[in-house]
Amino acid sequence: MPARSTVRDLAQIAVFAALIAGLSLPGAIPIGSLGVPITLQTLGVMLAGAILGPRKGTLAVTTYVVLALIGLPILPGGRGGLGVFVGPTGGYLLGFILGAFVIGWCTARLLPRYRILPALLVTAIGGIVAIYLIGIPWTAVSVGIPLDVAALGALAFIPGDLIKVVATVLVAAAVHRAWPGLIEPKPWPWATATDGTDAGADAAPEGSDDQAYAPPADRDDRS
Repeated sequence: MPARSTVRDLAQIAVFAALIAGLSLPGAIPIGSLGVPITLQTLGVMLAGAILGPRKGTLAVTTYVVLALIGLPILPGGRGGLGVFVGPTGGYLLGFILGAFVIGWCTARLLPRYRILPALLVTAIGGIVAIYLIGIPWTAVSVGIPLDVAALGALAFIPGDLIKVVATVLVAAAVHRAWPGLIEPKPWPWATATDGTDAGADAAPEGSDDQAYAPPADRDDRS
């Protein structure tokens, strides 16, 4: 990889890690009794995946999480350190990494044409489903409540997260129009398999009637 590209990638990763930290500054809105507040962090996570892609987006979120883990006060309320991760919000913080990767991976397969409706779907899958997949069980274990109770408690976050999904897609659509090439387009796995099957179907199998007929060489029957 050229040095210039490496420097640019590192700069983008650092900027989005700082963005997520900056979105944590307004603080948190406590809701319910589970100890999981409403924050703007998820918006930064979604933006990182949708704009930077699976590799750089995941690295940006991982950088943010690691800095919080080692004690930097960059979580809502100026918190940081290992104690936060063993609490009810720890699973959501780890889920941020998976969410950014899922959004980035899917977004790379929506490009170069970033259609709004598919983008809303994949951003919701990564920004809500993937994060909750880790966050809800973690909350249930840390608080000591049944999984279904933790899941019902998480429903309160859905409206706000859906708003973040819409905001992310609108911003990402504008960014990809203005600066195409931030994410390298990739095919869906089943599209690649289909292309390979079609290509194989176009080639006539050995011994088939479609092969060109070659007349036998004339024999010399003279003794």
